[in-house]
Amino acid sequence: MHSDLLNSQSETLLALCRPGFETDLAAELNFHAADQMVAGYPRATANSGYVLWHSQQGALASLQDSGLIFARTLSVCVGEFSDIGDDRITALWPLLEQAGPFSELYLEHPDTNEGRELQRFLRGFRKALEPRLKKAGLLRAKAKQRVHLFFSDSHNGWVSTSPSAIPLVEGGVLRLRLPAEAPSRSALKVEEALIRFFGSADALNARTAVDLGAAPGGWSWQLARRGIRVQAVDHGKMDPRLLDEYPVQHVSGDAFTWRPRSKVDLVVCDVVDKPARTLQQMEKWLTQGWANAALFNLKLPMKRRFQETWQLLEKLTTAMERMEHLGEPVIKAAHLYYDREEITVWASFHRDY
Repeated sequence: MHSDLLNSQSETLLALCRPGFETDLAAELNFHAADQMVAGYPRATANSGYVLWHSQQGALASLQDSGLIFARTLSVCVGEFSDIGDDRITALWPLLEQAGPFSELYLEHPDTNEGRELQRFLRGFRKALEPRLKKAGLLRAKAKQRVHLFFSDSHNGWVSTSPSAIPLVEGGVLRLRLPAEAPSRSALKVEEALIRFFGSADALNARTAVDLGAAPGGWSWQLARRGIRVQAVDHGKMDPRLLDEYPVQHVSGDAFTWRPRSKVDLVVCDVVDKPARTLQQMEKWLTQGWANAALFNLKLPMKRRFQETWQLLEKLTTAMERMEHLGEPVIKAAHLYYDREEITVWASFHRDY
C-alpha cells in the first residue's frame, strides 16, 4: 500500500481467527486501539473466522505488530471486492496495481467448512495470477509488503497488505505433521508455539526442563528430541518409548505440589485446570527462581475470554516486574491453530531464548 494510504485517517484492519472467537478478537482489537488512541469499531459475524476493525480516526498500521492473542493474521485493507465475475483478475487488477509491489501473494479464506471448500479454486487462481503479477513487476522478492487476497466466498472479499518484515503464515494456519513416534497430538502445540514466538521450532536455548502434568508425554517428547534433559511429573503413565529412548525421567508426583531440587532452564505445563490456578503455579516457578522460563497453556473460560486472559497476563507481568534482579519480563501469548479452548503462553526473564 502506498504511504499516503497507510497514513490515511480512515482504515480497515482484517484479522483472521479461529471460528467462534470473533467476539474475543473484537474485544482485543478494541482494547489495543484504545491504548494507541485509535478511534473505531469492529464488525464481526459469529463463526465467520474473521473480524473487520474500522478506524474512524488514526492509523491502524501500528496494531499489526501488537502481538495480539486471538488474531492469526492482521492486514490493512486496500479495498473490498463484491460480486466479481469469473474474470477475477481483471476485476481485482486496479486494487492490485494501486497497492503494489508485493514480496508475496497470500490467497486466504475463512477456516470454516465453507471456507475450506475454496482451497481447490484458490490453487488454480494462484497459477493464473502469480505470472501476471510477476510480468507486471508487482511481485518482487525485496518488496516491503505482502498482499493478501481474502475470499469470504468465490466472488467476494478484500485485498489487504501486511509488512514483509512481520512473519505471518498464509491464512494464519500453520499445518504441521505429527511424527508416528509422538506420544500425543499435544506435541504439535509446542512446535507451533516455538515457531510462532521465535520463528523456529529449534529456537529453545535450554538444557534442562520440567514437564508438569506430563502424561502421556507429548510435550516431554518435543523437548527430549531436542536433547533437553526432562523431568516428567505426573501420577499417570508415560509413553514407554520416552523412558527407553530419550533423556526423560518420570517422576510420580502432583503438578501443583512437586518442587525441583535445583533450578531448571524451562518449565512447561499443559494441565486441565482453572486458568488462574495454572498461572499462579507458573508465577511461583518463575518468581521463586525455580525456572528461567515457562511455556504453558491456560484453559479459557466460557465467557469474557479476552478480558479474563488479559487480567491474568497482567497479573503475571506485575509479579515478574517485582523481581528486578532477574531481568525484564518477556511474555508472549497466542491462540494457536493446535489450541482449542486454550491459549499458549511463553514467559521468561531472558530475551535470548
